[in-house]
Amino acid sequence: MTALGFLYPGHSAEDDYPRIEQLLGSDIRVDLVHTDVGEDARKLDALRELGAPQRLAAGVQELRHAGADAVVWACTSGSFVHGWEGAHEQVRTLAHTAGMPASSTSFAFVHAVRELGLRRVAVGATYPDDVAGLFVDFLAAAGVEVTAVRSSGTGAAAEVGTWGEAEVLALARTADTPDAQAVLLPDTALHTAAHITALEEELGKPVLTANQVTVWEALRLADRRVNAPELGALFTREPLVQV
Repeated sequence: MTALGFLYPGHSAEDDYPRIEQLLGSDIRVDLVHTDVGEDARKLDALRELGAPQRLAAGVQELRHAGADAVVWACTSGSFVHGWEGAHEQVRTLAHTAGMPASSTSFAFVHAVRELGLRRVAVGATYPDDVAGLFVDFLAAAGVEVTAVRSSGTGAAAEVGTWGEAEVLALARTADTPDAQAVLLPDTALHTAAHITALEEELGKPVLTANQVTVWEALRLADRRVNAPELGALFTREPLVQV
């Protein structure tokens, strides 16, 4: 049994995780611990506080007791707002506190892009423009070119959590550009696990979503590779795109 541990802020789209667990197979367990959100606002100071060491440390002991093999901070904006070096320090601190391999959703996107051999991506962000711009900067630091970014400017995770398939498809569609090799939807508050096949069929290219890449990253840390086509190109055995 491989046990994957996740620190998830709040309750906006946590039901993506048991859905993904069902698609991975009976020998993989997904353990989710909720962290304190504080102020649910897409403002830089609130987002930096969201991923503060004490907030993450509060949930680690429960994951250790559950026997997790790896832990991922299941939040994109709460990691990339610290910048490339700051996000690395956040993960190093988490790994030290947890006593196990650790990562975050921001790095999950970087590793997933590399897994698929991509260089150019479009971004469909639910964040305000200034926050979305920091995600673009984070990707640029990893050598990933962003062809376009579409920001919906949504102010709270709770609002994003109410979006359905139509809203998710619209965001991905408006973000996409012909020269983008994939579309990234970087918000763990967004329900996407049930829509990945439809997204990739609609756009004709890989679509990487926050909760999807977060689980994939935990599997990578645990040295597991799972073929789950319903979770998109990232979960097939061979990358769809070679550059």
